[in-house]
Amino acid sequence: MASFEVGRVCIKTAGRDALRRCVLVEIIDKNFGLVTGPKNVSGIRRRKVNLSHLEPTEDKITIDKNASDEVVSKALEKANLIEKMKKKITIKT
Repeated sequence: MASFEVGRVCIKTAGRDALRRCVLVEIIDKNFGLVTGPKNVSGIRRRKVNLSHLEPTEDKITIDKNASDEVVSKALEKANLIEKMKKKITIKT
């Protein structure tokens, strides 16, 4: 199972950005982290989120702690994850 770490691609499970992918940029404490989409890729702006509202995936990119949105975008491009990040998660009923 994937764990929370800087660069981990996660899925938001709650809030207005639910069912969208984001990247964990910083772990603030045991309950909160800083994520970004970036906005021009997945539509999620940089914000503080509760870690219980994130589901980590197996995908991970190599970035430094608190990396800018431009650096995150380039790392996603390098890992060929841009198209995957743009797609919203669908739930099969």
